[in-house]
Amino acid sequence: MMSVLGPAFVLLVGVTAVVVNFSLHKIDEGNVAVYYRGGALLEGMYAPGYHFMVPFLTSYRTVQVTLQTDEVTNVPCGTSGGVMIYFDRVEVVNILESSQVHIVVKKYTADYDRTLIFNKVHHELNQFCSSHTLQEVYIELFDRIDENLKSSLQVDLDKMAPGLHVQAVRVTKPKIPESIRKNYELMEAEKTKLLISVQKQKVVEKEAETERKRAVIEAQKKAEVASIEYEQRIMERESMKKMSSIEDQTHLAKIIAGADAEFYAAQKEADANKLKLTPGYLEMKRYDAISKMAKVYYGPSIPNFMLELPQSLSAAANPDITSRSSSEVPPSPSSEIPPGHDAQNK
Repeated sequence: MMSVLGPAFVLLVGVTAVVVNFSLHKIDEGNVAVYYRGGALLEGMYAPGYHFMVPFLTSYRTVQVTLQTDEVTNVPCGTSGGVMIYFDRVEVVNILESSQVHIVVKKYTADYDRTLIFNKVHHELNQFCSSHTLQEVYIELFDRIDENLKSSLQVDLDKMAPGLHVQAVRVTKPKIPESIRKNYELMEAEKTKLLISVQKQKVVEKEAETERKRAVIEAQKKAEVASIEYEQRIMERESMKKMSSIEDQTHLAKIIAGADAEFYAAQKEADANKLKLTPGYLEMKRYDAISKMAKVYYGPSIPNFMLELPQSLSAAANPDITSRSSSEVPPSPSSEIPPGHDAQNK
């Protein structure tokens, strides 16, 4: 009995292991799972974690619901001039809302990005190239391609698959024929030379402008210094003028004060003389002067005395009196005192 149960148990364990292996599966974070049975999409979605399904009858697909980047490579594009160019890589950053996963997968399968993004990128790029020249696509309008492509994709996705959003589009520089590329390289080299010459010219102009401003500033500084010095000299001259005027006024005041003092003294002296020089006083002074200046002669032969007055005093005292007067006739020569002998010698 035990020999029969042993192989059966082993077989049961093996079958159980196979069933568990094909029925148990794991959904990673950032993804949701949709299930198919017999090729038909089942209702509902399953969140990340471990799940069971009926083996061999049911299958599942995971759909990313976080940001993902779809890369479209080697996109051919013909310009309006008939030149064929190739975009090496176009990257589309997009995200699908988890609530819209079942609807989008049901319409466009789990590989919805193939229909809604990859094919749409080819279509929009060809539309853009066919309406523009190589110059516009390669140089003039190249910086607008990514924005135009993003807006065009989003407009169609809002109609076809609401919930699928394009966050950004990055387009690499297209590949062009080698001969044309060399021409563009030569053109860019010439543009670079032109830009360098323009920049050199700007540098020279800037240096000249800087030098001019420096000269203007220096001239303004000198003018300001000269103006300050001129004003200083004017102030010094005005100060000297004021000082001279003050000195002149002081000197004039001193002169006026001295003259006033002299006039006052003279006036007072005149007033005093008016009170002092009376007729009696003048007569006294006259006789006093006569007594001091008169010459008197003494001798035995002179009967009387002889008085000799200066002519000026005689005329001042009495105009009628002659310069020489005598009460008697002049003495004889024998009676005169010899020269050098006066009354004291006698």
